[in-house]
Amino acid sequence: MPLRTHLAALDATASLYPSRPVFKVPKLASPGSDEIEEWSSISYSQFKSDVDLYAKYWARTLAADGLPPRTTVGLWYVPSSAGYIPQLFSLRLPNPDVVYELLQRAHAKALIYEPSFANTVSDCPLPTHVALEVREEDVEGAVLPPREDPVNGDDIVVIFHTSGSTSGSPKLVPCNYTWLDAMISKAYHTTKPKNTGRQDVSVWMGSMCHIAQNFMLFGSIQHGSCTVQPTKIAFSSDELIDMVTRCGLNRLNQFATFLATQLRNSHHNPKLLGVLQNLDEVVYSGLMLPPDDERWAYDKEILLRNLFGNTECGAMLLSVGGRGADTRLLQPIEGTDYGFFPLSSASENKSEHVDANSQLLELVILSSSPDCPDRSLRNADGHYHTGDLFLELKPGHYIARGRDDDWIKSENSLRCDTKAIEDNVRATCGDLVSDCIVVGNGRPSPALFVEPKVDVSPEVLKRDIIRRIRHFHSRRYLHERITSAEFIFVVAKGTLPRTATKGNIRRKAVEEAYRAELDAVFGMSF
Repeated sequence: MPLRTHLAALDATASLYPSRPVFKVPKLASPGSDEIEEWSSISYSQFKSDVDLYAKYWARTLAADGLPPRTTVGLWYVPSSAGYIPQLFSLRLPNPDVVYELLQRAHAKALIYEPSFANTVSDCPLPTHVALEVREEDVEGAVLPPREDPVNGDDIVVIFHTSGSTSGSPKLVPCNYTWLDAMISKAYHTTKPKNTGRQDVSVWMGSMCHIAQNFMLFGSIQHGSCTVQPTKIAFSSDELIDMVTRCGLNRLNQFATFLATQLRNSHHNPKLLGVLQNLDEVVYSGLMLPPDDERWAYDKEILLRNLFGNTECGAMLLSVGGRGADTRLLQPIEGTDYGFFPLSSASENKSEHVDANSQLLELVILSSSPDCPDRSLRNADGHYHTGDLFLELKPGHYIARGRDDDWIKSENSLRCDTKAIEDNVRATCGDLVSDCIVVGNGRPSPALFVEPKVDVSPEVLKRDIIRRIRHFHSRRYLHERITSAEFIFVVAKGTLPRTATKGNIRRKAVEEAYRAELDAVFGMSF
């Protein structure tokens, strides 16, 4: 059986359901307005036609640069359909120096950029092309590149980047055709409609530069479903109601932080509560829901489902779903081959996750699993160790219990290496700070707590720290940065909660102890 691709899935569905809407997009009443005048539909046949149009344009444009097919080009979908390997860059990584380094590391030969970045990429070492709207007359005489079934499953098809930085920049996540085929298979099972007698309608989950929305779109296209594009990823409850009313939304996909807001709003909004209760499925990902919000949803019989995944493997585990005590338990998605292995050594952070008598298991993607990431990302044993910890509550059924490292996730579920930030503070501010800790799980960005070494006012200390760490943070994703003194908290020496054995500061305990202060500075309740 040939390996499947996203382009083959689109071709098949566009042939089967040409007039079905693949997307619904908002048309605002006026520029700058929040009022949605109408939701416009884009059909499968139109989408396929647009993909083919842009494929012709970019195939001709890049070939004119002397770039043969299967050259890596910095940007998905269109370069892919034109026969090139897209390297996707998030707009949350605005530092051009880091982008250029990543392009070089991937041996990319060109960069396609969004028009607003024209000045930013003026010194790009590679040929650049602006991503403008293409018309039929722009491709007159151009030929659509042939789309052949992939022969070698090890050939790279797309390059993502880790959602957090390591040593000053994200890591490359090269993905091959075997991996893509596995994503398409897993996405099919994950997004299967509950009612085959009608078209499923879900909502955009995140940026196409990251795996989450790509994965959901892989599944949606296979089922001939429709995806609504909201005005923003953290859309309001009123907009959710509007999408249900005017777009026929019946399946909600959201990161946990954003879903938690909808659930809290439903406490005092009966119409919203009714909308949530009538959805076929409410899928959340990225983080676990806060316990109070999870209890509320189950008490109100909202059909929650947890989707557990990461950039390197896409979705890996899916909760049982439905109603009842075991519906939140996670199971590996069909067609995968995973191991859940006891930690090789006792972790001092274990008490942060679970009772000391419970056995924590690390999720390991075995090399035999078709979704096992590229060899460059695997451990010495040939398998991919996720670092994600679980408890097995009954055979084959698990519940997530955090990570065995110092990474946290932001509100949009992108990762942040807290230890790297702490190490930089200690290296640059060792004469000012006696100890520090970075927190911010589920927040828009991290926050830094410091115990001072010098007798100066908190305001002066914060300004000095910001000045010294500025260069380090300039290279990081927006969600990893500390760029303002308001996100630095100065507390008395020795007051941050610590472990009993080694005296290390306890990250989760700091989050809890200073929740009110964090809520105030971020302007949110979490």
